[in-house]
Amino acid sequence: MSKYLIVGLGNIGKEYEHTRHNIGFDVVDALAKEIDVTFDIARLAIYGKTTFKGKQFHIIKPTTYMNLSGKAIKYWMNELKIPVENIFVIVDDLALPFGQLRVRGKGSDAGHNGLKSIQEELLTQDYPRLKFGIGNDFPKGKQVDYVLGKWKPDQEIELKLRIDVAVGIIHSFCTTGLMNTMSTFNNK
Repeated sequence: MSKYLIVGLGNIGKEYEHTRHNIGFDVVDALAKEIDVTFDIARLAIYGKTTFKGKQFHIIKPTTYMNLSGKAIKYWMNELKIPVENIFVIVDDLALPFGQLRVRGKGSDAGHNGLKSIQEELLTQDYPRLKFGIGNDFPKGKQVDYVLGKWKPDQEIELKLRIDVAVGIIHSFCTTGLMNTMSTFNNK
């Protein structure tokens, strides 16, 4: 049976809940709700697992905070013996417009500290990821406030719809593979 490690990036703590930077947590929470997974506190992560369409889904939300996400991913990959091509990281992306979703099989960290940590721990840039566009509508020098800020009220409906699409992308990745998922979803 194929095993997958689904990783939502974010920061733990009430002050970070439902912020732009925590979209990875929000996406895996939606996935867990859809497939009836409950989370428990585990080593370096909040962890849940299930079987879906003959595949094992291992879902984590690292408790290491964003900048050390790679430590949690490396631990769980080794613990569960999951190869790098079967991990799927969900991450916020400032370079993409709000709600745009892009699947990639590799790439640089583009200045994102969570991705930088993953790259440092795994010693590669070649791991599958889903970039969730958060836009870049902030004044000069206010990037941190923007990223750690809450969504605008007028984005809430669209946000829910885009999270649902992101959950569909995760299902596709785990059942049809990276290339099919990229060709199906990257042009929408």
